[in-house]
Amino acid sequence: MDTVLLNNKEQDLEIAAEFIKKGEIVGIPTETVYGLGADASNVEAVRKVFEAKGRPADNPLIVHLADFSQAVDYTSSIPGLAYRLAERFCPGPLTMVLPKNDRIPMITSGGLDTVGIRVPSHPVMHRIIELSGRPIAAPSANTSGYPSPTSAEHVMRDMNGKIAAVVDGGSSEFGVESTVISIEGDTTARILRPGCVTREMLLEVCDDVIIDHAILHELEAGQKAASPGMKYKHYSPKADIIMVEGSLESFISYVGEHNGDNVYSLIFDNDREVFPYRYMTYGSDSSQQAHLLFQRLRELDDAGAERVYVRAPETDGVGLAVYNRLIRAAGFEVIRI
Repeated sequence: MDTVLLNNKEQDLEIAAEFIKKGEIVGIPTETVYGLGADASNVEAVRKVFEAKGRPADNPLIVHLADFSQAVDYTSSIPGLAYRLAERFCPGPLTMVLPKNDRIPMITSGGLDTVGIRVPSHPVMHRIIELSGRPIAAPSANTSGYPSPTSAEHVMRDMNGKIAAVVDGGSSEFGVESTVISIEGDTTARILRPGCVTREMLLEVCDDVIIDHAILHELEAGQKAASPGMKYKHYSPKADIIMVEGSLESFISYVGEHNGDNVYSLIFDNDREVFPYRYMTYGSDSSQQAHLLFQRLRELDDAGAERVYVRAPETDGVGLAVYNRLIRAAGFEVIRI
């Protein structure tokens, strides 16, 4: 299969929508990362997504809609809190896990009786949903376990020859996947995967917001993943990623003791003036780190890095999302010094 590279003009978006309607797979930009778009209600189309990614079958997919009002077509019930959250955060990078109905096949939900519902704000993704008239399942458009793609070039490198088309919509705005939540009662949300909709932002609508244990820890044996990104090692380049928590001085000392050929460090922008070893930077605050993280992890592979020591980000606000991606890229290997 030759993968067609499309632009973000209306004529090309119509072509992308036709591919979706025919059960094919299209790489589509969203405000978070690029997604592998397929008709979420089409079992064969969804199967192609899992095959293209090499994704485990028990890792659920998020369903993208043009408007939250359409959620009633694919769910069996919607709590009042979900409507209040949708009013505040939809369209945008928030996914709500809700009880599904039979219009969403079990393959799409990873065998669960729930489905993640999101209304993306990216105009290209939004328009393709409208043109196709389909709910679009769209996990990140990368080989499973590898850093998520934030450009059409990343998607083509991972998926060329495996999918019908890729729509080039430029660089992703946020750079990390959506925040995924479940709803408990009528006042409480549980964050299953952190993103750019932070706990602090959710507290503007919810009385309480719980940080799920699995965000910073491995799931127990046999435990089902309620959200993408919870169960498996994710976001990891070919290089061995090791996260290091501590002061800049202790980080420099530790890297010096473990330095060698093809060893790199991923540091903050304001560290570079004093950092003496081979490095790349990934921003000076949490928002920049989220935007640049996956791009830098791919660039480290391109540079031939075999081992990468990463200065751990903060865990408040968007920093929790960055920390979550890094700890999973590192296979939960964290050095505290």
